[in-house]
Amino acid sequence: MTDTPQEPGFAGSDVPPPPPPAPPYGMPAAGPNAYAHWGSRVGAYLIDMLVTLPGLILVWIGSAQAASSISTDPTAPAPSMPITYWLGVLLMLAISVWNLGLRQGATGQSIGKKVIGIKLIGEATGQPIGAGMSIARMFVHIIDGLPCYIGYLWPLWDAKRQTFADKILSTVVVPAPKS
Repeated sequence: MTDTPQEPGFAGSDVPPPPPPAPPYGMPAAGPNAYAHWGSRVGAYLIDMLVTLPGLILVWIGSAQAASSISTDPTAPAPSMPITYWLGVLLMLAISVWNLGLRQGATGQSIGKKVIGIKLIGEATGQPIGAGMSIARMFVHIIDGLPCYIGYLWPLWDAKRQTFADKILSTVVVPAPKS
């Protein structure tokens, strides 16, 4: 036998190996509760849609105004949508870009995610993904709806509970630490 000291944690050593490093700040620890449940994601989505309700009300009013101006005369020109309708569409778009793009991109939480207690983060960094990526994610969610909306259901059986958009952009939704 030699009296050569061995490095800690290797075979024949009395010192146990060091514990694995902790995940980066904001990243979930491994385990079944590391990612947000589908139900909490749906709840956050419904709350986020409620936030756009003022714009939706204007769209309904504008649609009713347009419907009331429809003529039974087949030669009459089709009615144009009133300004109320277009203001509603712009308001819904502005609220969505602010809430799901700017706010969620900066903090990881839209209003709905904040209320429910979940957070959107980059899978590699564990940090919010930024406004540009968050706005891009709004458009990439179109892919979730293409194959019969299966992408929105994908988190039900996916190990990381990701939609197709999350997989494409390498994002995950995790429980948010209580503040």
